[in-house]
Amino acid sequence: MRVPLVAGNWKMNKTVEGARELVNGLLPRLQAVQGIEIVLCPPFPSLLAVHTLLKGTGIGLGAQNLHWEPSGAYTGEVSAEMLKELCGYVIIGHSERRAYFGETDETVNKKTKAALANGLIPIVCVGETLAENEAGQTEAVVTRQVMEGLKGIEADQAGKIVIAYEPVWAIGTGKAATGIGANQVIGDYVRRPVASLFGDKVAEGMRILYGGSVNGTNAALFFSQPEIDGALVGGASLKVDDFSAIVQAAAK
Repeated sequence: MRVPLVAGNWKMNKTVEGARELVNGLLPRLQAVQGIEIVLCPPFPSLLAVHTLLKGTGIGLGAQNLHWEPSGAYTGEVSAEMLKELCGYVIIGHSERRAYFGETDETVNKKTKAALANGLIPIVCVGETLAENEAGQTEAVVTRQVMEGLKGIEADQAGKIVIAYEPVWAIGTGKAATGIGANQVIGDYVRRPVASLFGDKVAEGMRILYGGSVNGTNAALFFSQPEIDGALVGGASLKVDDFSAIVQAAAK
């Protein structure tokens, strides 16, 4: 059985004080939910403050990015070794990182290996743009991102990876994929390539999330699908009621 996972990606939102307020609002709701994993991913400046608040709660902490090198002259970057003192998870290859900051399948692969080497659980993002979707390229794009992003990783390490399928055309647009559509992409274009790399056992055990305009109203439609093991939540993770509703839907 794959334990459902709901991760909140706060993106570039909330000051340190705002992060504390949000966590304090979420904690009573989230701690009441059993049977799933919950992860909060605030911006770098808030990691320490949120880490302190989450200690002993059973709720995980994740970063939104890392650099693949352990240290060096990389101004503005943060290494996996720095993050592992605070975090258990890290988001890698989000579509916004690919679109705005030049991330590629190659850098996603390097970052994933760095995360695993330091005991962090990578949440690796894949997904096609609107143009690629409309051109019928979803299979080619998503399969490539999975195969190249996870290339050269050992099977025993691969089992620790979480993948998030986030169709770019659904992120922040209010236009979510259908549950059936997302389930088909995840089963055929994510889990099947994972099986080709690492075998059926790893593929069946790997948690694969959906992300893209997930909210308290539509979450249950995704979580009812057999291939979808949770969600990577953007905007709704900044709202106590919405994120709590998504978490409760995953628990059901």
